[in-house]
Amino acid sequence: MSTQTLPEVDVRPEGTDHTGDDTPKMFHYVRKNKIAESAVMGTHVVALCGEVFPVTRSPKPGSPVCPDCKKIFDGLPKGGGE
Repeated sequence: MSTQTLPEVDVRPEGTDHTGDDTPKMFHYVRKNKIAESAVMGTHVVALCGEVFPVTRSPKPGSPVCPDCKKIFDGLPKGGGE
């Protein structure tokens, strides 16, 4: 499997994979500039791992992160900028 690296990627974790109590089981990395738009407009974002979802939660320190997103994020060049 190959991964295409996009220029100027700016990411942060956002939640999907909900449990029965509406708490996300893990958080995904998405483009930072899409988070506010998704939260306000209800549009969907695409995580680095390919999962598509609307932003509904913000992560807290220590929140579990999608292992596929983390692997992709760790392989991206540092300092993506906006």
